[in-house]
Amino acid sequence: MTSSQPTIAILGAGRVGSSLARSFVNAGYTVNVAGSGAVDKIALTAEILMPGARPMVAADAVKDADVVILAVPLHKFRGVDKDMLTGKIVIDTMNHWVPVNGEMEEFDLDPRSTSEIIAEHFPGARVVKSLNHIGYHEIEQDAHTGRAVAYATDDAEAGAVVAHMIDRIGFTPINIGALSHGRVLEPGQKAFGAQLHEGFDFGDLADQAS
Repeated sequence: MTSSQPTIAILGAGRVGSSLARSFVNAGYTVNVAGSGAVDKIALTAEILMPGARPMVAADAVKDADVVILAVPLHKFRGVDKDMLTGKIVIDTMNHWVPVNGEMEEFDLDPRSTSEIIAEHFPGARVVKSLNHIGYHEIEQDAHTGRAVAYATDDAEAGAVVAHMIDRIGFTPINIGALSHGRVLEPGQKAFGAQLHEGFDFGDLADQAS
């Protein structure tokens, strides 16, 4: 793999997954996509909504990928095989939406960011929090407008790969530091849904992560 052209697997063929698939295919990436349904069902969705993406079962999609994008509802994350993410760069786009996910004590009662909990669940994955704080409809709409997308990770090399990917789909990447800092990108926080730009005031990241 090179930082400029990793193969991407997107787990989740909903609105977020579809938007990201289109963006990365249009940027020249090889994109595998897997959903919860049968491959032939996903193939029809891909043909219409994600032309150029390759529909597969999750295991096959991930096997040949360098970067895996988790774009499933948060309450379904335990359905993803831990072992197949070992060694992979994993972009966590998931958010804790109570109307969608319901009450989830493991997140509601834990002071850590959701991505720290995800990283703990997938100990072999190189987790990067990103692409969760921008609406799925804005991923294509706001590309190449100067808007920024933030990322947080404890793995500098993985972060560099993701930063390049963000740039390739038309956004300015902003490194906000440790994975714990990803809390500021979550629903209800200052950066969530904001029109981020270089110089955006995230506040005291360390304080917000504690």
